[in-house]
Amino acid sequence: MAVMAIHPGEHLAEELRELGMSAAELARRLGVPTNRITEILNGRRAITGDTALRLAHFFGTSAEFWLNLQSLYEIRVARRKAGARIKTLPTLRQVEGSPA
Repeated sequence: MAVMAIHPGEHLAEELRELGMSAAELARRLGVPTNRITEILNGRRAITGDTALRLAHFFGTSAEFWLNLQSLYEIRVARRKAGARIKTLPTLRQVEGSPA
């Protein structure tokens, strides 16, 4: 069973809903352009190190939390797109065991 890839923007949107806060308000508080937040919320932009630091500061979490959400999303998308093909590639053990 494939695990669903959830963009970190979905998590951020949930946080904003719970706070009753708009993307523009969050952007203002983080000191970033509004379109940075709206693009993350719409799944069209990744969370960068800079944004992760800002979100962590605002929400009282760690930057790693936000980057881990982004990494998990990217890995799940890659696994869905190319995972089966990647599994057919040789491994180091196969290369070391083959005649030179």
